[in-house]
Amino acid sequence: MTSSSAPIPVNKIRYNEQGLVPAIAQDYLDGTVLMMAWMNAEALQKTMDTGEVWYWSRSRQELWHKGATSGHLQKVQGLRYDCDSDALLVTVEQIGDVACHTGERSCFHQVEGANGTQVSPPPADTLSQVFNTIADRKQNPQPNSYTNKLFEGGDNKILQKIGEEAVEVVMACKDDEPDEIAGEVADLLYHTLVAIAHHDVDLRAVYRKLQSRR
Repeated sequence: MTSSSAPIPVNKIRYNEQGLVPAIAQDYLDGTVLMMAWMNAEALQKTMDTGEVWYWSRSRQELWHKGATSGHLQKVQGLRYDCDSDALLVTVEQIGDVACHTGERSCFHQVEGANGTQVSPPPADTLSQVFNTIADRKQNPQPNSYTNKLFEGGDNKILQKIGEEAVEVVMACKDDEPDEIAGEVADLLYHTLVAIAHHDVDLRAVYRKLQSRR
C-alpha cells in the first residue's frame, strides 16, 4: 500500500453471496477506468500486503495476481470503498500501460456506432484528451488545422505563442476577471501541450513530476 492509503479492514467490506466484491481499477495519473474484476477477502488482503493487485478468477476458481504472466502488473497507489461498502476502487500504476487481455489499455474500449462495434479508448481527464488529440494531429496532419500550423512553425512559432499567452494570463489576473483568466489559462495550457508534443514529451511524464511534488 502507498503511504497515503491506510489498509482497509477486510471484514468491513460487504461481500456478495459468493464471498466476492467488485473492484474497479483506475489509472492513478489520468483517471482512466482500466478494468473491473472481483476480489474476495484473501485477494484484498494480498493486494494490501504486497502493493500489487490480486483478484479472484471466477472461471478458474483461484487467486489471480494481475500481470504475473503478461508482465502488466498493477501497482497499488490507493484503495477505497464506496458508501455501501460493497464495491472497491483501486487506483493503480498500470505497468506496460495495458490492462486488457486484448492488448487494449482499458477493458472498456468498445462502443456502438453507426457501423456497429468500434474500438474507442475510454475518456480520461480533459487535459489528457486534449493532449491525445494534439498528438494525433502530429501523427496524422489535417488540412487547415491550427495545431498542424503550429507544428509546421516549429519552436519559433510555438514558443512565441506560449510567451503571448503567458502575458495574457498575467493581464487577465491583474484585471481580476475570472472568466478571462480561465480562458487565457486554457489557451496557455493548450499551447504548452503543443510544445511538449513537439518535443515528444509524454503528458504522463509531466503528471509524474506533479505527483512527486504533492
